Amino acid sequence: MPELVSLSTIWDRAPHNAFTDLALASGVWYCVFREGGNHAGGTGKIRVLGSEDGNVWESSALLAQRGVDLRDPKIAGAPRGGLELLMGGTAMRSGEAVGRRPRIARSDDGIAWSKPQSILEEGDWLWRTAWFEGRSYGVSYRLLGPSRWKVYLMVSEDGRAYRELAELKVPGRPNETTLRFREDGTALALVRRETGRGRAWIGASRPPYRGWSWAESGQRLGGPNFLILPGGETWAATRIWRRGKPLVSICHLTERDLEPLLDLPSGGDCGYPGMVFHRGLLWVSYYSSHEGKAKIYLAKIRL
Repeated sequence: MPELVSLSTIWDRAPHNAFTDLALASGVWYCVFREGGNHAGGTGKIRVLGSEDGNVWESSALLAQRGVDLRDPKIAGAPRGGLELLMGGTAMRSGEAVGRRPRIARSDDGIAWSKPQSILEEGDWLWRTAWFEGRSYGVSYRLLGPSRWKVYLMVSEDGRAYRELAELKVPGRPNETTLRFREDGTALALVRRETGRGRAWIGASRPPYRGWSWAESGQRLGGPNFLILPGGETWAATRIWRRGKPLVSICHLTERDLEPLLDLPSGGDCGYPGMVFHRGLLWVSYYSSHEGKAKIYLAKIRL
């Protein structure tokens, strides 16, 4: 069973701090998240925190675009060095969303960042990417109407120009998707769904990743994330619902189901974890409002 080793609050300065991701690159820890006035609406900004030891965290950068709500940032080491930051970008006018496209920014040091650049097409939301064998893969949920969308597997050789590889045949208004790769090339996907019973789907595919097998998990979730550890064991961190209330949970993941095993201190407006496995411990960033306003937490877990 997983065991919580430590838990700390690493940021709470904005009125609302949420939607995290975590990375360890070139010996430096990075945590990214959205700062805003509330959960949605307004023009959110992306805060980048850095730490030499994972204990003391300082602000490294704050990314913003006029008239754009930047949210759901994902940070990772770039294949050719430096860092890349993927964000959702929703154009706002008079407090209403009028369009959306993903953005990407890059940095050599985590401090100076390029201007967020729009990628993909209007209506796309490329939620998370993963590099495998020199290519970047990710799943975009693309608006087809005010409340209609589909999910598509996208691929890029440079992390900027993406092309559609396959439509993923997932019903139930699917959206947020994390994609990872096993050493043998098998791709795994964990997909949030909204309608019907709203239970997440788990997908598996072999190259060239056009045909997928799917299983419905027993969990309704939000902000799905998972890692494939050395040896192949797979662990997820995500928001789930227990007795009708949301919380952040560490789960064992297979191709057939998702089993919650450790609930982290959380509740209310919460979720969207980042994950790094380092020196035998699982490091998880997440946000939660169980202590009042939404704050950023860092948990260390022994699996």
